[in-house]
Amino acid sequence: MSQDARDASIFLVGAGRMGGALLRGWLAAGFSPSSLAVAEPEPSPEIAALLKEKAIAAAPQSAPDVLVLAVKPQVMNAVLPGVAPFAGPGTAVLSIAAGRTIASIAAHFPPGTAIVRAMPNLPAAIGRGITAACANMEVTPQRRALCDALLRAAGEVAWIGGESLLDAVTAVSGSGPAYVFYLAECLAEAGLAAGLPQELAAQLARATVTGAGELLHRSPLPPAELRENVTSPGGTTAAGLSVLMGEPGLKDLIKKTVAAAARRSRELSD
Repeated sequence: MSQDARDASIFLVGAGRMGGALLRGWLAAGFSPSSLAVAEPEPSPEIAALLKEKAIAAAPQSAPDVLVLAVKPQVMNAVLPGVAPFAGPGTAVLSIAAGRTIASIAAHFPPGTAIVRAMPNLPAAIGRGITAACANMEVTPQRRALCDALLRAAGEVAWIGGESLLDAVTAVSGSGPAYVFYLAECLAEAGLAAGLPQELAAQLARATVTGAGELLHRSPLPPAELRENVTSPGGTTAAGLSVLMGEPGLKDLIKKTVAAAARRSRELSD
């Protein structure tokens, strides 16, 4: 992260799971607590202790460089009238509220406000998230670079051309961790059904999913090649994959899963 980014003033509105993850990431990246302000009416004990320890203000003394909206979408309309006046002409608004469009956010700010809409996912809590982001026309390259630096405190960032892709992003990476957790659940239950003790089945499933995920993260190889590398012709893995890759198989089921989540995301954005 550049020194310019660390020198920026940030006003974080909402320090729940995602907002708290960003806050911890900024502090770990070298942001000065004096450059941060956090508004959170009901902080967790951990966040409350962090705010007290770092003496982080509850509101900025002047217009911040970035106003980060990390509140739940359903309370956004109630929260924005109280925080919008803190934004100045040079403030970029960065929203991580799911389903809230740039237009719906812009309605609370003066014309010409720079707005970035981003969709992080749950692994952001451990700095291993992936965030997709898009910006309106008022976001300058400098503001975009600053927002990018803030989001990278929680993991990778992918910039997309427009909001039309965010429903699919939500369905893949936003909801995706739940699909992976369910895979671990199902794998453990299958192990139990195959005769393993419950505790061992759960241990094997958890370690297998997390280990395979870490291997995928570290390897430059595409998933298909990694799969092929562990599959011997006529072996046990091939026998199992013949079920997953049959008709109907896991690929079709995942497509239906993502389509259903994307459809629901569009409904919530309307």
